[in-house]
Amino acid sequence: MNKAELVLRVAERANVTQKVAKVIVDTIFEGMRDSLAKGERIEIRGFGSFVVKNYEGYRGRNPKTGALVDVSGKRLPFFKVGKELKERVNS
Repeated sequence: MNKAELVLRVAERANVTQKVAKVIVDTIFEGMRDSLAKGERIEIRGFGSFVVKNYEGYRGRNPKTGALVDVSGKRLPFFKVGKELKERVNS
């Protein structure tokens, strides 16, 4: 499912126009992006949770030249699947 399909599904279930459904979906995603950018945790019961993990920098190698390269630390979003979703997918 992609974003356009999600908008269609929201429009059908909420009995609203696709334009209104797109605003709803965009608002939810924007709120999630803003929360993760602040380092906040997002939990959606029955679905899963999103957290931001901090990764330390390290020394790596350029695979082409073999030269040592310093890789800076970074923050990445991480999704942990909820128990209910995991059970539904595995059944």
